[in-house]
Amino acid sequence: MQRRNFLTFLLFGLSLGAGPCGYEKAGQGRALPNHIKTIAVQTFRNESLRFKVEQKFTTALINELLLRTSRFKFTSDLEQADAVVSGNIRNFGFRHVLLDNNGRTRVFEITINAGILVRDQTNNKIIYDNQRLIFRGEYELSDDPGSFFNEEDPAVERLARDFAKSVLSTVMEGF
Repeated sequence: MQRRNFLTFLLFGLSLGAGPCGYEKAGQGRALPNHIKTIAVQTFRNESLRFKVEQKFTTALINELLLRTSRFKFTSDLEQADAVVSGNIRNFGFRHVLLDNNGRTRVFEITINAGILVRDQTNNKIIYDNQRLIFRGEYELSDDPGSFFNEEDPAVERLARDFAKSVLSTVMEGF
């Protein structure tokens, strides 16, 4: 019995010292070339003509980059950057999804079509290009007119955060 306990303890100790098992923390930018140390994020273009939607998407992308990794430095000078991220809000639409008993809209769906491009400035190569990204989200209007608050802006900000998380997972991890 002691021998069995000793062997179990020995195997357990060896498994602890065996080193990494292939798992690693996500969001470290391992799919990007090693020479990329500095990233610039351009303000997105806005073809949708929706007021300030491009600023929300640009801010969300920058915030997600800052939260996700410390490997890169960030700059606003495109000439100093090893990689440049540029985006485009192509279309902004919303539609009525749910009506109440009086025929008033209570739930809206927002659809945003966007594109993003990541360019390696050092080698003048495109690292990632997807001009057909579609993100959808919903927001609800209150039944009480006294507590009315326009939920469209918070809904767009949520979509922008989802967009940033999705794009960075794809670009940085190579999914």
